[in-house]
Amino acid sequence: MINSMNSVLKLAVIQMNIEAGNPDANYAKAQRYLDEAVAAESKPDVIVLPEMWNTGYALTEIQQLADPRGQRTKAMISEFCRRHAVNVIAGSISEHRGDGVTNTIYAFDREGKEVLEYSKIHLFQLMNEHLHLQAGDAAGAFTLESAPAAAMICYDIRFPELARKLALGGAKILFVPAEWPHPRLHHWRTLLQARAIENQMYVVSCNTVGESGGTSFFGHSMVIDPWGEVLAEAAEEETIVRAEVDLGLADEVRGRIPVFSDRRPALYE
Repeated sequence: MINSMNSVLKLAVIQMNIEAGNPDANYAKAQRYLDEAVAAESKPDVIVLPEMWNTGYALTEIQQLADPRGQRTKAMISEFCRRHAVNVIAGSISEHRGDGVTNTIYAFDREGKEVLEYSKIHLFQLMNEHLHLQAGDAAGAFTLESAPAAAMICYDIRFPELARKLALGGAKILFVPAEWPHPRLHHWRTLLQARAIENQMYVVSCNTVGESGGTSFFGHSMVIDPWGEVLAEAAEEETIVRAEVDLGLADEVRGRIPVFSDRRPALYE
């Protein structure tokens, strides 16, 4: 448990190639990587998966492929968390909900209890998300082992207002599952570091790799500290990125450069 005396978390970020349109293969691969992550000599406290890892961007088939009410995903991840006493930020999945499909993150604690459900609120029109997915309508704040945390999905990082809202709510660590493609690697790295620096919090991003529908994804999953320093970064192959973070550093940085108390929000309207 995170407390004032022990705020250190060990992370395992799963950067994997997603097979668009083949949920069975993706669930099997995710399970293999989860098992590998937790079997490490230094067992992680938190494991992170990428965006839409169950179906990929098979948007024209998404109504048939999406997980109904997230049941398959919830059962798999919740049981894994209980069995291994680990937290999992279950990336995001395509979830069939009502008469539509959402791009939704679930997170589970060490007891297998669901602690977050967040549906992507900014849909990326360049990939036709708005034609196939329903947008969420609430921000992704949650509690991770008694510490305030938050999550957003891929395109969300281009909206600094959302990250600031989450930081003002106390979030010390922000998780960002993504399917961020070539050629925008510079944007990816710059935006993630900017969100960390301006909000004085850790940013943990989990991108995918490989090619789907003519689009290639470059990986470069990253763990960034509240100073904007990159603690760990993957290349462009499947891998598990491991890092250790001390959430107490967010408090220290916020104390040294009091950005939040120096804000003048009345002038920003």
